[in-house]
Amino acid sequence: MKSNNRNYRASFILDNRGKEETADQIVEGVKKIIVDVKGEVTGVENIGRKDFVRVIDKKFTGAHYVHINFSGPPEAPAQLREKLRLNGSVYRTFIQSA
Repeated sequence: MKSNNRNYRASFILDNRGKEETADQIVEGVKKIIVDVKGEVTGVENIGRKDFVRVIDKKFTGAHYVHINFSGPPEAPAQLREKLRLNGSVYRTFIQSA
């Protein structure tokens, strides 16, 4: 059977307010979820903490940004979004084809 994996670049804004988890621990959890949806992580770029341009919540003015490159089947981005939707440590997710 021919493999039809595609390359993706996922950008995450992490929210670890009030949690003992560090940004690196949250990234490790996201990488495990990518493997669960039959993806393979090819690279991680930790951008670090940045302030938001538009602040919606005055108590949450900035967060950690992370880019993760991975390859996976065409349905992997939708499955990843669904698994992260209820994860309180991932504030926003943006996935694009690379």
